[in-house]
Amino acid sequence: MPFAHFDALLAAATALPPITVAVVDAAEDHVLRGACDAQAQGIIQPILLGDPDAIRGMLATLEKEYPGCSQTPIVAAATAEEAATEGVHLISDGKAQALMKGYLHTDTFLHPILASLRTEKRLSHIFVADIPSYPKLLLITDAAINISPDLPIKAAILQNAVDLARILHVDLPKAAILSSVEVVNPAIPSTVDAACLSKMADRGQLAHVIVDGPLAFDNAISKEAARIKGIRSEVAGDTDILLVPDLVSGNILAKDLEYLAGASLAGIVMGAKVPVVLTSRSDPARARLVSAALAALIVHAKPPS
Repeated sequence: MPFAHFDALLAAATALPPITVAVVDAAEDHVLRGACDAQAQGIIQPILLGDPDAIRGMLATLEKEYPGCSQTPIVAAATAEEAATEGVHLISDGKAQALMKGYLHTDTFLHPILASLRTEKRLSHIFVADIPSYPKLLLITDAAINISPDLPIKAAILQNAVDLARILHVDLPKAAILSSVEVVNPAIPSTVDAACLSKMADRGQLAHVIVDGPLAFDNAISKEAARIKGIRSEVAGDTDILLVPDLVSGNILAKDLEYLAGASLAGIVMGAKVPVVLTSRSDPARARLVSAALAALIVHAKPPS
């Protein structure tokens, strides 16, 4: 069954063997709490990269809350750039199965990943949102990596999200391609891209997904809004994936849901050789915990057919 909320996702991850995760630039309280919590729950075995003295000092204060965390392996790195590079080396050497962003900036974190861990797929970020007012997990993409994607890049971003949805037991996810309106308007390029993606799915160019668009956010989420506007859609009101027009709109949408609608967010990057946990530096420890659980489910999943 698909996971309705994060608790079910965490339960599934804790039932699997822990994965080894390189935590890049780990010398920060929220970062270490997320890593120690995921370790305590049997989801990951972390390797901490950064300033050893700072990390050891912080782990000592967390030892009472997370017994054994002070024994976590540490790899010294003098700078954030060095930590990011060393994290990639751990992956390349087979010593880690996933990467987790710590307190460094996203571009610094991703630079060596893009240089060494790319595949034939496009790298893209996916927020997984647990929203109290929505009956299932909602995937939002891309709000962190691809700034202004064109049609082929949007297709690749969507396929990555479909692959993740299937790992989360949604065998045939429903994807809403968002714009500001629900009709094609050549003056709004995102509506044209949305219509093309819908037809591409109809013709089998996108696999294992039902796509509709353009849809405004209200139509994508609410069957009643779609009914009032006369929209007939398999997707409206039952959306699993929201594909946003660009990074800015996606970032605003995700953070609006988090701060105004009480959503909990996890973040993962698909398309690299390994799953990459990518959260904001301000995210709470639970966001890192659930993101680590996503990485574990991806590592243990069978490749999408």
